[in-house]
Amino acid sequence: MGRVAKPRPGPLLSWYDQHRRWLPWRARPGEEIDPYRVWLSEIMLQQTTVKTVTGYYTRFVSRWPKLPALATAPLEEVLQVWAGLGYYARARNLHACAQTILTQYDGQFPCDREALRALPGIGTYTANAIAAIAFNEPVVAVDGNVERIMARLLAVEDPWPTAKSRIHAQAQALAPDERAGDFAQALMDLGATICTPQRPACALCPWQASCQAHRRGDPETFPRKPRKREGLLRRGAAFFVRRADGAVLVRTRAPHGLLGGMTELPTTAWTPAFDPAQAIDEAPPLCLADNKTATWRQLPGRVTHVFTHFPLELVVYAAQVAARTPAPEGMRFLLPEALEEAALPSVMRKVLALAMSSRPSGW
Repeated sequence: MGRVAKPRPGPLLSWYDQHRRWLPWRARPGEEIDPYRVWLSEIMLQQTTVKTVTGYYTRFVSRWPKLPALATAPLEEVLQVWAGLGYYARARNLHACAQTILTQYDGQFPCDREALRALPGIGTYTANAIAAIAFNEPVVAVDGNVERIMARLLAVEDPWPTAKSRIHAQAQALAPDERAGDFAQALMDLGATICTPQRPACALCPWQASCQAHRRGDPETFPRKPRKREGLLRRGAAFFVRRADGAVLVRTRAPHGLLGGMTELPTTAWTPAFDPAQAIDEAPPLCLADNKTATWRQLPGRVTHVFTHFPLELVVYAAQVAARTPAPEGMRFLLPEALEEAALPSVMRKVLALAMSSRPSGW
């Protein structure tokens, strides 16, 4: 076999000029680049597809077109608009980051990568993406797409995560002094549309002549990743309490950790050792008239949801109470219109859907 040519920025940039994706957060040629929109899109795109992000991004910039508007919005409102996008720590960090930039940088994004990395929710990848795209710094934002491209270009045999440092260094070595932002976005587009995980379109790739995996004929086998271990199934119970006026009992989760700051129906702990026989012991302590106790009914079916590190299965118990029943300490009742606007994560909307579809007539 002949020697494989070293990849150069030129062919990739020429391809990008003809085939770039037109995304709502991406400035068109000749338009001024807004660091706020670059940052917002990059935070939303972490672990999330372009298709899913597009609608959320559009709603965010419509509601908060500039950073000061987002920074001064209540966190609860930000979480409401984010609800359903997942990985809710991103929303909390987004709000904290906007506030930090407003107070410490007078609302202007710093262009220094170290200063960017010091901001809430911004790691190496996001700092590099903002620096390259918004400020044309000659750096590469290396995400999973770029790691895959580099692993194939070099036919890296080392398994993950051993190969990461080499791949990241090689990617940074490719960054051009000119058009650094376009180069960074071209790599993103190449990984999303050509150098895909399965069935890469090698015949259309501008770096085909430089790709060692293509020359070998096995690009789909790169990068060499160990088999992912799935987390243990966790189980629990959720409690649907509906007053006669239609209000539903909810509470706010702790501000940090999984689904931090989001609204939820009361639940038991989520654990692999969940005991259904003990579930009612963790039900909300409702204060009913005449010192009566709530009548709980287990609803048919299960709610299943998969988080990043574990799958979850919930049984749902329901109780109907009088219109003037007070909420237990740390909880509150929300009427249907307020519930619709609440910052409910997807798993809680699944619980509500099961409860509303299973409730007896007259509830």
